[in-house]
Formats: sequence, C-alpha cells, structure tokens
Amino acid sequence: MTKFTSLTAVLLLISVACFSQSTETDATAKTEVSKLAFIAGKWAGKGWMMMQSGRESFNQTENVQMKLDSTIVLIEGLGKANGKMIHNALAFITFNKAGGYNFRSYLATGREGQFKAELIGSKIHWYPTENMRYIIELNDKGQWFETGEMNRDGKWLKFFEMTLDKVK
Repeated sequence: MTKFTSLTAVLLLISVACFSQSTETDATAKTEVSKLAFIAGKWAGKGWMMMQSGRESFNQTENVQMKLDSTIVLIEGLGKANGKMIHNALAFITFNKAGGYNFRSYLATGREGQFKAELIGSKIHWYPTENMRYIIELNDKGQWFETGEMNRDGKWLKFFEMTLDKVK
C-alpha cells in the first residue's frame, strides 16, 4: 500500500503543478491599464448624436471599474432618451502586449466587437473602424468628455458628443 500511496501522491503533485495557475499579476498589463484609471467611477450626464432624423439628445450613465488587480477596465454604459433605452453596452479595455489596448464591446442588441485603442496624451482613443473614432478625456472641469467622429475625405466630422459628471 505504501508504493500505491507514494505513486498517487506523486501523480497528484504533478497534476497540481501542471494545472495550477500563476498567482502573480501581469506587471506590464497592470502598469499600462492603470493609466486609464482616470475614468474609473460612476458618471452621469447628457449627450447628443446625429441620426438619420437629425440630432438626438440623450441621458447617459457610465459605471467604470478597475478589475483583476487593475489589469482590465470594465465599462457599463446606459443611455436613455424620452424614457426609452437607446444604448446598453458593456466594454472591457485590456493591454495588448503587441502595443496599445484592446477595446472589446458588447451591445444589448447582440452586436459585439474587438477594436484597437490607444492612449494619446491623456485621451483614450478607440476605433470601431479605420474611418471612425471615439475620444474620451477629462475636460477642464474634470468631466468625462467624449466625442465620436467619422473621417470623410480626410476631414474628421463629429457625430456624437457627451459630457458626464462624476457622481461617485
């Protein structure tokens, strides 16, 4: 029985060693993602976007949390106009070891995607397409200020803007 017990113990130790995960935080990811902590918190405010029918206004909330030891940013956004939900999204920003960030978003409509993102100065840029970009920054009042722009023949045209106050 001693041989069997010893063999079982050795096999158990080998399997634990093979399948256990490191408990150390990815220091590079934490350093890079922590640079985005300026948007962490609960935010609320107003915005507008261009629609086929013209400019539409909305109320927006954003709940932003640093997760997994600050190696990922979790963003929950909810927009309403005239009491009706017009935007319901969840996004994650992670550091891409090849450089820059990944912006992964999910919409209540079922749409999802992973997009290139980067930190330029103190502004987060993310690009749903080569000809579309969103820019998030804190303005002089410490408010979340975000714009959406489309590139038309080399000129960036704004189609979206929102300004949010930190509520928590």
